[in-house]
Amino acid sequence: MFVASRWTRGNRLFPTTIVISPQTVTRVKGRLFGRDENSMNIAHIASVKVSSGVFWANVRIESSGGSDPVFSNGHWKKDAQRIRELIEEYQQQLREEQKEK
Repeated sequence: MFVASRWTRGNRLFPTTIVISPQTVTRVKGRLFGRDENSMNIAHIASVKVSSGVFWANVRIESSGGSDPVFSNGHWKKDAQRIRELIEEYQQQLREEQKEK
């Protein structure tokens, strides 16, 4: 689980969280009453773009299915790089499992 910094725009009260599992990537954004969740299957991720600043980075995860991209700003640069690495690792595992079948 990767939580955006409260020091960044849009994350002061309810920081954005990205949860990565072997099957899905979920962006969770809290609000006063409830929360918004946007999930994407690992197999349907086309690209992960990390735009780095001095301290923080923005992460944009695009789908191959044409749905809206998952966007999150204000993550530490090392966390943003780890998000990309985890997604790539899980996609590689998925490809290897499909080859075995």
